[in-house]
This record gives sequence, structure tokens and C-alpha cells, in this order.
Amino acid sequence: MGLRGDRASYNPPILRRFLLPSCLGFAAWVAVAAQAPLYTGAFPPEEFAARRARLMEKIGDGVAILQGAAEYPSYVKFRQNNQFYYLTGVEVPRAVVVIDGRSKKTTLFVQPRDERAERSEGPVLVPGPEAEKLTGIASVRPREEFATMLAEVAGGGRTLFLPQRPEALNAATPQYTKGHADKSAADPWDGRKSREQAFIDNVKAKAPGAAIQDLDPVLDELRLVKSPREIATMRESTRIAGLAMMEAMRAARPGMYEYEIEAIGDYIFKKHNAYGFAYFGLVAAGKNASWPHYHAAQAQLKDGDLVLFDYAPDYKYYASDVTRMFPASGRFSPDQRELYTAYLKMYQALMTSIKPNVEPRLLMIDAGRKMQTIVSTFSFSREKNRAAAQRFADGYKDPRQGAMFGHWIGMEVHDVTAPFTVLKPGMMFTIEPALTIPEDRLYIRLEDAIVITNTGYENMSSFAPVDADAIEKLMAEESPFERPDKRGTPTASR
Repeated sequence: MGLRGDRASYNPPILRRFLLPSCLGFAAWVAVAAQAPLYTGAFPPEEFAARRARLMEKIGDGVAILQGAAEYPSYVKFRQNNQFYYLTGVEVPRAVVVIDGRSKKTTLFVQPRDERAERSEGPVLVPGPEAEKLTGIASVRPREEFATMLAEVAGGGRTLFLPQRPEALNAATPQYTKGHADKSAADPWDGRKSREQAFIDNVKAKAPGAAIQDLDPVLDELRLVKSPREIATMRESTRIAGLAMMEAMRAARPGMYEYEIEAIGDYIFKKHNAYGFAYFGLVAAGKNASWPHYHAAQAQLKDGDLVLFDYAPDYKYYASDVTRMFPASGRFSPDQRELYTAYLKMYQALMTSIKPNVEPRLLMIDAGRKMQTIVSTFSFSREKNRAAAQRFADGYKDPRQGAMFGHWIGMEVHDVTAPFTVLKPGMMFTIEPALTIPEDRLYIRLEDAIVITNTGYENMSSFAPVDADAIEKLMAEESPFERPDKRGTPTASR
């Protein structure tokens, strides 16, 4: 961030004569050469146009109206909310879009040019022909004209579809955003309504005769099945997560802290141009792993610890989710290897049961039958281990109706859902079953990112090792995040 009005920005007069012309010329060249794009580079305009066309089919004679995210009250990169981005790809604050199901036309409203802000941060999308060409939206108008259009489309008893769930920005999930909004509204010392509710109230005041319906279920149904371009983006998001897993394994050793492992993920994400993280890093050494969403990251790795690493990036608005476990020392103990191997065999049995056009519950029952065979034929050295594996397998005998393997993934790490019966090509989810021995606070869990295909599925994170031998081999490799001998005091902690 630049310094203003202090000695750091001062040039003596004798230097200013010579430096100013050349600096201005260089600055102009940099502005042209390194200017941020005015419109998203994640997908071409036709991807968003196709989404809007599908939405128009869903709402019929109705009108969908969405507001984009506001600017942040801090020096944080702007990120659009997911529902608005999904339909427009537009990444400027306080935009509004009107999608008319009757006329099949889309109108985008954005703020006018702010020359002072542009001199500081560079140009952004503003109303006019250039914006229309870039976005593929036929009409891009000043935001102040939105009220006039609202009056036009709200007449004649037409239904207005507006999002009602709180907006999802970075590292958000539908459950977390709604929970935060509900707690804020119920808090007697807070009482705020969400931006969505304030927007709905203002629309009702300006168009009192209009019927209001919730747009979120309509968009959630569209988002449940991903397009080929979305799948490609999720594949890259997953690849970056897997690279972070592998670097964490190479670097890990007793004496490091959980936050150092997390920092490796942060570096890999940014190195590959991710916006940031999709959820807070879950780095849990030893018994800390028994809390599935533990994220304090303050403990030191000890010899004998199994380390859980669950972390993934927010890459071009798409969030993967991958988990691996590995021994802090680089070698599994005999007991760890036994239980981990039994778990892995059952985990892979679950994966081999995944098929398209089948109800998830039936797939889980099929996997359960395979797991029972594994438990009955596996050689356990301890009854406690056998009992833990049996409990794990028993959970698949009769899973609840409609049960999923893990959770949906997409623009949100626990992505939106909609009613469905069978798994269809383009659906994306994780599997992440956990094997536990509660009295010992022992917890083993892996997680992979799955996309259903026409003939089966793709495990997008399969390249990140899960086999015990492969993990030990990877951990023996040198890492740029550690001392070559992998012993002694960690470099980052010195």
C-alpha cells in the first residue's frame, strides 16, 4: 500500500526535474502492460450467457434481480458474491443485474467511472459499449438508472425473483452465511438484517405490487450440475490442493508447528494464482485431529503423531476439498500402518462403488458389503483396531435415505444443493468417511474430490498419495520448506 504525505514519498527538487518525466512515462507503460482485466478471465462471456438463458427458462414470465457484493471496508482484494458471479462474471462492487424471463434480455447496472480511484488502483468496468462488448450483456447502464427499470419490470403483477440467502463470498458456505445472519438478527446488541433482506425491503417499497419469490432454489438447481468449463476449473483447484498436500508431506517432521504446515498451503495456493483459501486450514497433529474442524494450528508436531492436513484453494471462484494424513516422523508405526491400511481398503471400496444414475444410498450399501468382507479377512493385531474397523463398516449397512458420501463441492466448499434422486454426470462431491477410536481420541480420515462422468467417475485428487508406502517415499524427498537433513530445529522456527 502506498505512502502519502510523508517523507517516503518526497523527492528533492533537483531530482524531481530529471525523475518526473521518466517516471511518468514508465508508469504509463506499466499501466498499459500490467493493467488488471476489466472482466473475468475464468470463463468466456458465452458461459455466463448460457447460464442466464437456462435461468430465463426456469423463471418464465418472471424477472430475476441480483445485487453484487459491496466493496470491503479494508485493504482486501474485491471478490464478487457467488450467485452474482455465476450469472455475470462481473467483478465490480455494488453492481445490479436484471434478467427478464419474458423479453429474454439482461441489463447490468454498474457504478460510473471514478477517475480518482482509477488513478490509484487502475480502471474497472464502467457503463457503456466497452462493458457491453466485454461481458456479452447487451445493455450496461449507470447504477442510478436501476430504479427506473425496477418500476418498468415490476408492473403488471409480474413475479420478481430475488436471492434471500446471505451472499457467499470467499471461504463461505450456505450454512455459515445463514447462521451468521440469523445470529446477528437475533442478537439484542446487534439486530442487523442481511444485505439481501434490506434489498428485498427496498424493492418492496419501490414496487409494492410485485410478488417476491426466492431465487436461490432456482440457481442452486442450476449449480448442482457443473458445465465442462466448471469441471476443468475445479480440476485445477483440486490439482493445486494436491500439490499443497504433497509439499506438506515432504516438509513435515517433528518440531515443526501446525501453522508452518498451513503456511505451505498458503504459499502453494498463491503461487498458482488462487484468490486465497476455500476454508480455514485444518492442520491437526495427533489427538487434535479428533476435532474434525480444528484450526487453531498452534501445536508442535511430535514423533509418533499422525498429522491431518485438510486445505484447498479458492481458485477462480471454485473451491476444492482434499485431505491427507501422514506420520510426522515420516514413518508409520506398525499400529498406525495396520489401522490406516484397513481404513484405506474400506475407503477405496467406497470409491469403487460410485456409479452414475444410481441413488447414493444404494451405492453406500454396496460399499458396505465390500467393507464387511475386508474386515472379516484383514489380519488385525489388536481387538480394538478390529472393533473400530467393524464400526466403520457397520455404518454402511443401512445409511439414511438420500445419504451422500461427503458433501457437494463447487463455488462453495460445502456447495449448494437441490432435490435429486440419482447421481448425474457433472455432479461433484467429496468422500470423507472417518474411522475413530473415541476413547483414544484417534481419528483417521482421507478426502478426495469426485466428479461423476457418463461412464463412472473421476477422482480429481488421485495423484496425491494415499498408500502408506507411497506417503513414506514422498516424505523422504527433500523439500524447499525445510533443512536438507530433515532433522533438528525447523528452519522456519529459528
